[in-house]
Amino acid sequence: MDFTTPPYLLVERSSVRRVMLQVLLALLPGVAAYVWLIGPGIVVQLAIATVAALAGEALMLALRRKPLALFLSDGSAIVTAWLIALSFPPLAPWWLIVVGTLLAIVVAKHLYGGLGQNPFNPAMVAFAACIISFPALMSQWPMPGLKLSLLEQFQIIAGVLPRIDAMSGATPLDALKTALKLGEGKVEVPTLLATQDVFGYFAGRDWEWVAGGYLLGGLWLWQRRLITWHAPLGFIAGLALLAGALWAWNPQQFADPLFHLFSGGAMLGAFFIVTDPVSGCTTPKGKLIFGLLAGLIAYTIRVFGGFPDGVAFAVLLMNLGVPLIDMYSQPPIFGLKNEP
Repeated sequence: MDFTTPPYLLVERSSVRRVMLQVLLALLPGVAAYVWLIGPGIVVQLAIATVAALAGEALMLALRRKPLALFLSDGSAIVTAWLIALSFPPLAPWWLIVVGTLLAIVVAKHLYGGLGQNPFNPAMVAFAACIISFPALMSQWPMPGLKLSLLEQFQIIAGVLPRIDAMSGATPLDALKTALKLGEGKVEVPTLLATQDVFGYFAGRDWEWVAGGYLLGGLWLWQRRLITWHAPLGFIAGLALLAGALWAWNPQQFADPLFHLFSGGAMLGAFFIVTDPVSGCTTPKGKLIFGLLAGLIAYTIRVFGGFPDGVAFAVLLMNLGVPLIDMYSQPPIFGLKNEP
C-alpha cells in the first residue's frame, strides 16, 4: 500500500526550463521598447551575452562533470545573460559583455555550487564588478534621439567604428545628480527636468517607456504566479517612500517618486532582480523586508552615493542579510503556540 503525506494539494507541474522561458517572455516588452526607442544594438548584446553564458556554463559543467544537456537547456544561464545585457550600456564593447557574463556564470554561480546555490545575484555581481573596473565604458549610454542602423551599432560594439563622444551622454539619473552637484544648491530640479533633452514626460526621455515595458512584463509574471507581490511591492515602496519624503521636504533639490521609479534599473530590479528565488528571501514577510530595504538603499546610493544608480549594490548588500531575515521571518508552525 502506498502512502502520501499531507497536505493533499494539486500543484501544477513546473520546471526550471518552463519558469525561465516565461521570465524571458516577460522581458520582451522592455526589449521591444528598447529596440524601438534606442536602436537594435541591444539585440546584438543579447546574442553576445547568451553565447558567452552558454559557453561559460558548458565549460564549468564539463569541469564539474555534470550533464551538459540537462543544465544547458534549463534556461537559467540565458536569463542571467539577458539581465546583464539589459543592465549594461547598449553600445558597450563586445568584450565587456563577455567579461561580465563569464564573471556571473563562472564566479558568481558555479564557484558557489551552481544553480540554486549562489548567495549573490549573478547578474548584479557582474554589473557591480564591471562598473567599478570599467567606469568610463559603463557610463557611455546613447543620447536620446540618436539614430544608427543595425550595421552601425554592430560595428561600434565590435570595435570596427571608433567611439564618438557625441554618440554618448549621461543617463537621466547621472545628468540630474551631476547638475545638482555642480550647481551647489543654485540649480533647481523642476528647471532641469523642463529644460534638458535627456528628460522626458516624467522620467528619462525614452527610458521611461523601457521601464514601462519591464513593469508590464513584471505584472504578467505576477499574474502567472511565478513571482509574489511581496518583493516588488517592498522595493517600489522603499524607493518611493524615501523619494517622496525628500521631495515633499525640498522639491527644488529632490526629484519626485515617479521620476525615480521610471529611471535607471528600478522596474527591472523590482520585478526581475529582487524576485530571484535563489539569492533572495523565501518567506513572504522576508521578501517584503528584503524588497523594502533594497529600495531604501538603492535610493540612498542614487542620491547621496558615488554611483548614479544603486540597484545592483542594494541587492548585493541585501543578499548578505537573507539568512538573517529568513530566520526571523519564519511563519508560526501550525498547531504550536508562540512562547511568551
